[in-house]
Amino acid sequence: MKRARSVFIVLLLMLASFTAGIEYSRGDVTRDGKVDIADVVELIDYLLKGSWSDDSLTRADEIFTVNGVSFTMKAVQRGAFIMGSINEDNRPIFSYEFPPHHVLMSAYNIGETEVTQALWLAVMGDNPSHFSSRNGYEENLNRPVEYISWSDCQAFISKLNELTGRKFRLPTEAEWEYAARGGNDGLDYRYAGSNNFDDVGWCWDNLQSQDMFSVLYGTQPVASKAPNELGLYDMSGNVSEWVQDWYGPYNSDSQTNPTGPVTGRYRVFRGGSWFVDPDFGTVSYRDYDDPYMFCFEFGLRLAL
Repeated sequence: MKRARSVFIVLLLMLASFTAGIEYSRGDVTRDGKVDIADVVELIDYLLKGSWSDDSLTRADEIFTVNGVSFTMKAVQRGAFIMGSINEDNRPIFSYEFPPHHVLMSAYNIGETEVTQALWLAVMGDNPSHFSSRNGYEENLNRPVEYISWSDCQAFISKLNELTGRKFRLPTEAEWEYAARGGNDGLDYRYAGSNNFDDVGWCWDNLQSQDMFSVLYGTQPVASKAPNELGLYDMSGNVSEWVQDWYGPYNSDSQTNPTGPVTGRYRVFRGGSWFVDPDFGTVSYRDYDDPYMFCFEFGLRLAL
C-alpha cells in the first residue's frame, strides 16, 4: 500500500511538471486558470486525507515586535521539491545528502533572517554571542546570535512564545531546505539564491577580516548579502542553523511534511557558516551535532 501511494504521488508530480502553465477553461484548485505544482500538492492532500487541509492554504508574511525589536516571518507557500543532492555540478558530496527524494510541503512561515543578537537579548535578557563587545568585537546587535546549543534554542523559543502567544519553533529539515531552495519560486541554484556564493553568503573566503583579533572577524550583520527567491537572507553561510529534526539517513520514498526520526542522538544543522568554505553552504548540505553542543558557528532561524 505504501509503495502504491508513493508511485501515485510521483505520477502526479510528473503530471504537474508536464502540465504546468497550460491554460484550460474549467479552473483548478486555486481558480487561477493554470495548472501548477501547488495545485497538485493541494489535490494530493485532499485525495490522501479526504478533506482540504488548513495547513495547505496560502500564507502571508507576518511582522512581530518583541520588547522593541521587530522581525519578519516570510510566507512559504505549499509545493513540492526534490530534497537532497543529485550532484548535478560534480562538487564534493557528503554521503548523508543521499538519496534525493520527492517531498510535498504544506504552507508555513520562516524567519526572513537568522535570529539576531538584538532579538535574543530582547527575549532572554542576555546575549551569549562570542562576537560581541564583551569579547572586544565591534558592537553590532544585527549580527546573528551564536554560541548557542539546540537546547538553548528551545529555551529561547519557549520564552518567545510566552511573550507573543504564538507557536514559534525551529523549522524541520525539510522546511529549511525547501525555503533555502526558494520554494515554488526556486531556480535550482547551488546556494540559497545564487550559483555564486559571494552573492548571498558569508564564509571564510570572503570575510571582511580573517584576523581573529580584528573587530570585523567572524559573523557579519544579517541581510548584508542578497536574498534568495523568497526574500530570505543568509541561508548559505554566516551561522549554521539548528533545525528541529533528529539526525537520520535519508531514504528514497516520497514523503509529505517529513519531520525526521522519532528519536536519536544528534540534532541536524544546515547552511554552513562563516568559518567554513562554500561547499558547506549549499542548499543540500546537512550536518549534525549533540543537542547540547554550542560554538561560535551555531545559530538559528525561526519557523511558524
